Amino acid sequence: MSGTISGDNNQQPIIGPGSRIGVLGGGQLGRMMALAGSNLGYHFVTLDPTPECPCGQLTEQIVAGYDDKKAARLLAERSDVITYEFENVDVEVAELLERLSYVPQGSKLLYTTQHRLREKAAVEAAGVKVAPYAEISSEVELREAVSRLGIPSVLKTVTGGYDGKGQWVIKSEAEIGPAYTELSRAGTELVLEQFIPFVKELSVIAARSPRGEVMTFPVAENIHVDNILHISIVPARVEESVLRHAEQLAARIAESMEAVGLLAVEMFLTEGGELYVNELAPRPHNSGHYTMEACTTSQFEQHVRAICNLPLGKTSLLSPVVMVNVLGEHMDAVAKALTEEDLTWANSKVVPKLHLYGKNGSAPKRKMGHINLLCSHVQDGLDWIQQTKIWRNQHS
Repeated sequence: MSGTISGDNNQQPIIGPGSRIGVLGGGQLGRMMALAGSNLGYHFVTLDPTPECPCGQLTEQIVAGYDDKKAARLLAERSDVITYEFENVDVEVAELLERLSYVPQGSKLLYTTQHRLREKAAVEAAGVKVAPYAEISSEVELREAVSRLGIPSVLKTVTGGYDGKGQWVIKSEAEIGPAYTELSRAGTELVLEQFIPFVKELSVIAARSPRGEVMTFPVAENIHVDNILHISIVPARVEESVLRHAEQLAARIAESMEAVGLLAVEMFLTEGGELYVNELAPRPHNSGHYTMEACTTSQFEQHVRAICNLPLGKTSLLSPVVMVNVLGEHMDAVAKALTEEDLTWANSKVVPKLHLYGKNGSAPKRKMGHINLLCSHVQDGLDWIQQTKIWRNQHS
């Protein structure tokens, strides 16, 4: 394979510059991965059902469904190494690609992280806390579990669901029946989680290479609005001991699961200083977008380095930063600010860096881009968000 350098029999191969990286999924994560990887000399091909998807605008694209085995074979033929940019990939297709090509992340990690019960078991096996939970297969089981775990509690589908979809916060006994009826329509298992009264939502992006090298990025403090990430604040406004502990937990999970590539670890911090893992994502993550300008190495370059078995890049924070998402309802204001005011009018203490994803069609709540606000103090970035008119309908 072009550009591929093989190690000895005890090592995984090193996939060198000039090689072609296949990406299952052609959304914004694939797009930003391709932008970062092309700087290192890699070529890309993506498989995505949407013509001219965000990644496909920059790379060769195979237009086909994710469960299309013929298209998967074609992707394998054209790739030296294959990765994925979202976890809801058909496991059978991932296993097929594993047989036909080199998929360093493997199908096992995918199999684990796309199922909440398996994921929780894997986190617990690493010696890390998750919220107390119960598997639910009937309304009777749900009522028993709610009585045991308490109200409020959170009912979730074990597969699918993102940005708050596929879950119901049960706030009273009267909601038990409707919650079960609504979520059971998905036709999958359900899980009930005890509600953790957290004071902060944190996340850590960990990277691990096949050679076993592990690096973590600085901890992000995340604020959600309507279950969608609104802003990430780095450095997170918590004690230094919490920052160190969060990074250690993320590294421990990545090592325990023998992850390759990036693993995003979302956590709840309680008032007593305890950390509970909420979810994992085996890919670049929205809460890691701040790394693009604010860190020595971006999460996207790091993912490429990890799957290709290159030495991992340093993750030092170069500047305090606030990342703010641009949703469909914000696009007109962003376009106006960009063309008329260059996005800098609100606060001279902030350097805004805009990233738009090139999606075809805008819709409310759809992630269309993000802005990284580089600043001397994170409060300057937060003030900038409040002073602009872009997020005037957003409440955090």
